[in-house]
Order: sequence, then C-alpha cells, then structure tokens
Amino acid sequence: MSAEPQVGALLGILGFVAILLVFARIGGVSMTYAMKRIGMAVPLVFAVVTFIFILLELAPGDASTKFLNPDFPPEVRQMVIAKYGLDKPAITRYFIMMGNLAVLDFGRSISAERPVWDLVRTALPNTVMLSGVTLAVAYPLGIVLGIVQAVRQGKPTDTAISIASLTFFSMPSFWFAMMLQLFVAYYFSTWITGMIDAGTLPGFFSVFDFDVTGMNSNEIQMAMAVGDDVSWLEWAGDVGHHLLLPGVAMGVAGSASAARYMRSSLLEVIRQDYIRTARAKGLSERVVILKHAMRNALLPIITLMGLSIPFMFSGSVLVEQVFSWPGMGQLIVQSIFNQDTPTIVACFFVSTLLVVTGNLVADLSYAMVDPRIRYD
Repeated sequence: MSAEPQVGALLGILGFVAILLVFARIGGVSMTYAMKRIGMAVPLVFAVVTFIFILLELAPGDASTKFLNPDFPPEVRQMVIAKYGLDKPAITRYFIMMGNLAVLDFGRSISAERPVWDLVRTALPNTVMLSGVTLAVAYPLGIVLGIVQAVRQGKPTDTAISIASLTFFSMPSFWFAMMLQLFVAYYFSTWITGMIDAGTLPGFFSVFDFDVTGMNSNEIQMAMAVGDDVSWLEWAGDVGHHLLLPGVAMGVAGSASAARYMRSSLLEVIRQDYIRTARAKGLSERVVILKHAMRNALLPIITLMGLSIPFMFSGSVLVEQVFSWPGMGQLIVQSIFNQDTPTIVACFFVSTLLVVTGNLVADLSYAMVDPRIRYD
C-alpha cells in the first residue's frame, strides 16, 4: 500500500477521534473518560478482525479458485498464489495482516487487482449516504408516531399505528425493498409516465419516475463518461432520486422500532410525579409532553440509535444488492463471493470502527439530553 492511501486512512480515523472528542466536550463529558472509551475500541476492532480471519480460513478453497481460470498453467496459478502470500501458513498470514493493519495498510485486492483502500474509499461514502437517509426517515418518523401513540393510548389511532408498526417491523428489509421496486418504481412510475405521455399530467410529475438500480441515471453516467460538464446540483438531485427508495426500504422498519420504544418510554415518563406537578401548574399538554417529558423519554431512543448502526450495515448488504447501490454492503458480498480476504478484512475493520463510534456517540449523548448524567 502506498503512502497516500495510508495517510488518507489515518486522517479518516483521526477525524473520527476529533469528532468524538468535540462531541464529548459539548456534552460536558471529561476528556479522560472519552479517551478511555476510544482506547477500549482498539482491542475490540482487532478482535472482530481476528474472528473474521478465522471464519475465512475455515471456508473451503481460497481466492485463487474464484478468479483464476482453471485452464491456466499450474506455474501461473502457483505464481499468483505466491504473489499474494496464499502459500504461507495461516498463522503467518494472520500476523502479517495484523501488522499491516496496525499501520493502516489494507493491502491489495486479490480479485480487483487494486489497492483495497481505493475500493473502500469509493464504497464507504455511498453507504454513509444511505445510512443518513435511513436515520432521517426512521427516527423523526418513529418519534412522532410514538408520541401520537402515547398521547392517544388505547384509542383507535394507537391501535392502528401499533398494528402497522408491527407489520413493517416484521418485514425482511430485502423483501420490502423488492416490493417498493415492484409497486412504486414499476407500476406507479409506469402509470405516471403514461399519464404524462397522454398529456393528463404535466412533465413535472416525472420526478415520480423512480430508478431502481445504481446510483446515477444512464444520462448522467454517459455525460460523465464522455467528459460533459455535469453540475453538482444536477448530480446530487440524480443521486437523491436513486437514494430515496433504498433509504425508505431501510428506514421504515427502523421507524416502526423507534415508534414502539418511544411509546413505551413516554408512557412511563408521563406517569411520573414531576409530570403531574407540571400539569397541576396549569401548563398546556403540549408543553408538558414536548418540554418536560420528552428529554427523559428520549434516552432509550438514543441507545437505540447507537445500536441501530450495526443493523444498518447488515441490512444495507441486502438492500444494496436489491437496488445495485454501490456501497459497502455490495462490496462485502462481492468480496465474500471471491474470498478476497484483504478486502473483506478491510470492510469489517471500517464497519467495526463505525459501529464503535455510533455506540460511543450514543453513550456520550446521554449527558446532553439529561443534565443529571455525568461521565467523569
């Protein structure tokens, strides 16, 4: 791995650490506690990488059986195996891998014949975008639905939302993604296109003609391929158009879970003595709920947000495959299929860092939401 990718990876990790320290400072958390938690993440990341390496070693075959043509001469096959160190004992390859990871050297992809960092650097922002849309759909919607349920406990609205939440929570994300493809991106978009062609609807409604594969439309891809100028706004709008359905596919299940937690937490809080006191003072129900009850009721939601990050990455593996979204999930699937150990290890290394970061941010957020909580 050249110095440039190593510097890029190091700057990325240092950026994570800096963001966490700033976040801790804003929340009133001591730097000693924050650094201690960050330090605890290091052995956890290497433990996950070790576990992944063991699983890959237990799998039959190796990468050379996946991408080398069986008709290649034996000497060519042996040369490739030696080039990537596949002829060394597993324990030797493990220590070489861990030594490289210690200096942020992810190595070279066996199947793609490119530096692994280039593959991760390309795929990671796409998954982060998808996860961002998922969070933007899941938690605002889930919190609002949970509040409505708690305020209207036992009424038909509460029952209807509970049934809908349980239904969507039980759906596999990949199945819901395929249903969105079928009913929204095919039937609905086909109907909209037909109405526009017939002159019944104005051309503006073409925004509802959803694309279901990839990250950019064919027109944008062709324009970029031939070197035509594509404005940043046009590119962002096209990406957002492709991103909407995958984000909804992952976000709806998350909103169902968030709504159930929010309802339960808020119902518990509004039974407390200080809520009865606030009502006795003549405060409106809106002020009581949004100003006094919400701060404590949000604590389980913050925990859920931190713990949902690993599920976003695991869920994105299937959703990205359904929508051909070029993110970390698709990269992991392709790497596993090719038994490309360096790429798989790098993907899980980065994913584990993000999961640890999410959990730590959730932990530190407690002090920001509830002033009674302090970490020293």
